[in-house]
Amino acid sequence: QVQLIESGGGSVQAGASLRVSCTSSLRPFGNYAMGWFRQAPGKEREFVAGISGKGVHTSYQDDLKGRFTISRENAKSTVYLQMSSLKPEDTAVYYCAAKQAFNRAITTREGYDYWGQGTQVTVSS
Repeated sequence: QVQLIESGGGSVQAGASLRVSCTSSLRPFGNYAMGWFRQAPGKEREFVAGISGKGVHTSYQDDLKGRFTISRENAKSTVYLQMSSLKPEDTAVYYCAAKQAFNRAITTREGYDYWGQGTQVTVSS
């Protein structure tokens, strides 16, 4: 029924940039807050970034602020995560998440209702 599909992952060297995307079947897309999480092998899933339905409000994990940027194009039902100056510790599966909400960014895993299956990002030194 609900589909969140991530794309754009891959293998890059440290210092490179990469943009991952998530397309959603949820409509109207602008009624949903969207977020990105990541999970490395053997570790817990952690919050990366969130954006409100209209894109006005954003939130970031403190350690990633300045390197990662979340954005959305509601006409394309797509949310993006632009990653810059990538480090080996950024290696993880990156997941897209959605929650019906209009004017807030959501920062917790339990705050989201829908999840994609993830896209792998690997950063080598």
